Amino acid sequence: MAFEQRVVPGFRRRQARTEMSVKSEIISQFRQVAEEQNKSLAPLEDDLPLLESGLDSLCFAVIVARLEDLLGIDPFTTAEDAPFPVTLGDFVKSYEHAAVS
Repeated sequence: MAFEQRVVPGFRRRQARTEMSVKSEIISQFRQVAEEQNKSLAPLEDDLPLLESGLDSLCFAVIVARLEDLLGIDPFTTAEDAPFPVTLGDFVKSYEHAAVS
């Protein structure tokens, strides 16, 4: 008996995403949104404070919305006690943690 794999629209395999792919997608979105919004982006290091990234609140809203579409998660609405990230590293960890939850 052959097993047929079906793709269910909207279903995402969260566990299949590695931490590196989550981080690389976040970095990619930061760069893309900065370019689209004509923002000068600071070097993206884990200890970069988000307030010093060069992005404004609209940019972050766009990034979070796009990441929800791409990754299927929004760690800021799924966990009631989720702390607001201060640094880029904190932001990435929020998504990495939500991806495996």
